[in-house]
Amino acid sequence: MKSVGLKVLKNKLSEYVRLAAAGETVLVTDHDRVVAQITAPTETRSPLLADAVLAEAVRKGRLTPPVLRDMGTPPTPKPVAPLSELLAELDVDRSER
Repeated sequence: MKSVGLKVLKNKLSEYVRLAAAGETVLVTDHDRVVAQITAPTETRSPLLADAVLAEAVRKGRLTPPVLRDMGTPPTPKPVAPLSELLAELDVDRSER
């Protein structure tokens, strides 16, 4: 565990962030009083910022995750015209201009 004062942290922030990312805990002090702690994210936290922000909002009760329902099997797609027919219709439309 390392400790660093605010002034030194400000000047060497990237160095201390790399230490934290490598698993080291960094205590931030102000006049010899611990005011913050920098640690690596937990394994359960998503590496994507957007996912982390959404998860935090759910934990705080600001968002409610959707309820997934079993919708059954998706409907079968309607048949599509063959490519040759589509191209022929496109040629007719273009010739009418």
